[in-house]
Amino acid sequence: MKLEVGMCAYVSGAGSGIGRGIALALAGRGVRVGVCDIREDDAAESVQLIKAAGGTALALGVDVSDRDSIEQAMEALERAFGPIAIACNNAGIALHGVPLHEISAADWQWVIDVNIMGVIHGIQAVIPRMLAVQRPAHVVNTASIGGFQVNPNFLTSAYSMTKYAVVALSEGLQNELQGTQIGVSILAPAAVDTRIHLSERSRPERLGGATVRPQNHFMGDLLKGSMAPTDVGQRVIDAIEANELYIFTHPDTQHWLDRRHAAITAAFDHARNVAQGKPT
Repeated sequence: MKLEVGMCAYVSGAGSGIGRGIALALAGRGVRVGVCDIREDDAAESVQLIKAAGGTALALGVDVSDRDSIEQAMEALERAFGPIAIACNNAGIALHGVPLHEISAADWQWVIDVNIMGVIHGIQAVIPRMLAVQRPAHVVNTASIGGFQVNPNFLTSAYSMTKYAVVALSEGLQNELQGTQIGVSILAPAAVDTRIHLSERSRPERLGGATVRPQNHFMGDLLKGSMAPTDVGQRVIDAIEANELYIFTHPDTQHWLDRRHAAITAAFDHARNVAQGKPT
């Protein structure tokens, strides 16, 4: 889809990090951006940056774990800027450093409601709108390289579980939208210099409220000095225009996926030998 000046975009989690990078990149191309974030002060700061660069944007407080919150934001965005042509379901949280069997039920609910349900809510809110206007449109769902393989280090399995779900949702969505004018992309970055390790500061009250998770904080040092969110934003712009399904930002991580695929291939080879009665 060719980006055009005056198009309208919804970007969740745009108060900082990758979401801010995407919002800045879109605004730089003349797209009018709904900067959505649960932290309204951060959203307002992103809007100030966009306006200072000559762009157009609107700050909207959005809790992606609440479907009504997204619907209300999209309604306000369309009143201000017209039909939504681009939707980036980007908001997400980290839940690292804890073994799966020790994660509390409340923490499971939090990570699932934001990382999975937040994308589902965004899809269900925006796709009917896009279909109704019958114009070229595009949806970008932020997963992670961790949505294609589980890092054996750092105890990130819960996070990866949610990102695997985003990959499956997005692949299914692309299948279902064949024959329409709506494209779908899966953003799968590796290390990006963001504040995702401080996710707990944005936890909604109904999901436990803001807290401190020192288990996440080791990520801050790992991410410092890694890829800039603005570089990710530009990569997203290019992928939208090229209608790419998979947006990988770190080609040096391919060997992680190759290792997983090699294990899967070996398992199929073994199954084939068993089915044929060959010794294993």
